[in-house]
Amino acid sequence: MVMGEEGCKVCVTGGSGYIGSWLIKKLLAKGYTVHATLRDLKNESKVGLLKSLPQSEGKLVLFEADIYNPNDFDLAIEGCKFVFHVATPMIHEPGSQYKDTSEAAVAGTKSIFLSCVRAGTVKRLIYTASVVSASPLKEDGSGFKDAMDENCWTPLNDSLAYIYRDDPFLKGYTYSKTLSERHVLSYGNEENGGGMEVVTLTCGLVGGDTLLSSTPASGVVCIAQIMQNERAYISLKFLKELLGKIPLVHVDDVCEAHIFCMESTSISGRFLCASSYISLEEMANHYALHYPEFNVKQEYEDGLKKDIKWASTKLCDKGFVYKYDAKMLLDDCIKCARRMGDI
Repeated sequence: MVMGEEGCKVCVTGGSGYIGSWLIKKLLAKGYTVHATLRDLKNESKVGLLKSLPQSEGKLVLFEADIYNPNDFDLAIEGCKFVFHVATPMIHEPGSQYKDTSEAAVAGTKSIFLSCVRAGTVKRLIYTASVVSASPLKEDGSGFKDAMDENCWTPLNDSLAYIYRDDPFLKGYTYSKTLSERHVLSYGNEENGGGMEVVTLTCGLVGGDTLLSSTPASGVVCIAQIMQNERAYISLKFLKELLGKIPLVHVDDVCEAHIFCMESTSISGRFLCASSYISLEEMANHYALHYPEFNVKQEYEDGLKKDIKWASTKLCDKGFVYKYDAKMLLDDCIKCARRMGDI
C-alpha cells in the first residue's frame, strides 16, 4: 500500500484517548483521511485537541459514537478501507442495556465488525488489545508456563481471584479485554466477513509522552514506584502477578505497529506488542540509579517462579522494528509527568 494513498479513508474509534490521538496524528502526517469517533462532540477540549493536529484541516472528520450505543459507528466507518478499534469501556454505565463493561466491550466489537461488513469497503479491522488477556499463568493458577507468547490466554475462572484482590476495576478490565479480543479474532474466521482481515495487537503497558493535557493512566502506572499514587502501584503489582514481569511498549511504537499492520499487504491474527519484558526490580533499579532525587519503592522477589521468557517474535518476524527500549520509555514517562507537574 502506498503511504497516504489518495482518497484512502481510515477510521479510529476512541480518537480522543491516549493511543487514539497519537495514532491520528501519525495517520494525518502520512496523508490519510481520518474518521475519528468521540463519545461527545460537545467536549471542546477533546475536539479542540484533535482539530489542532497538523494536517487536520480537510483530512480529519469527527463523529460522535459511544461503545454503549454501538449502532453509532456506521457513519464513521462508511467508506473507510481500514478501521482501528481503539475505544474500550473503562467504567460501567449503570442503567445501560449491558450488565457490565465486559458485555459492553464484546457487543461493541461485534457491532463495529458488522459496521465494517455493511460498509463493504473495509479491508482490515485492527483491534487494540491488552496484555492483560495474555497471562502465562496456568489454568488452575498453580504457577506460570515457561514462556509468554500469542498462545497464552488469561484464565477467566476463580483460580485467579487472589490476583484481583476484590478490585472490581482490575477484574472487569481483564475480563472485558480478554473476552472482546477472543470475539474479534473469531470474526476474522466468519464467512460473512467478505474477505476482511482481522488483526489484534495485544499491547503491553504503554508509556511515553502524550498529546493529552494530563499524564495518561498507563503512564502513571509506569512510574508508580516513584509517585505517591497507591492506586497506580496496585495496578503495577497486579500486572506483575498476572504476567510474571511487566511488558512495556512506547506509545510511539504502539502507533507505528498499528500503521505497520495497516500498510502490510496481508496480515491477520494475534500479535503481542511490547519491546521489553522486565521485572519490578529492574524498573526500581533504573529509577534509583538515574533519578536519586526520588524515594523509590523497594522491590523484593516473593519466591514465586518468575523466569518466564518473552517468546513472542511474530510482529518482528513480519518486519516491524521497535525504536524505544525500556530505558527510553521510562525516561519519557518521567519527562511527561514533570511537564504535567505530577512529580
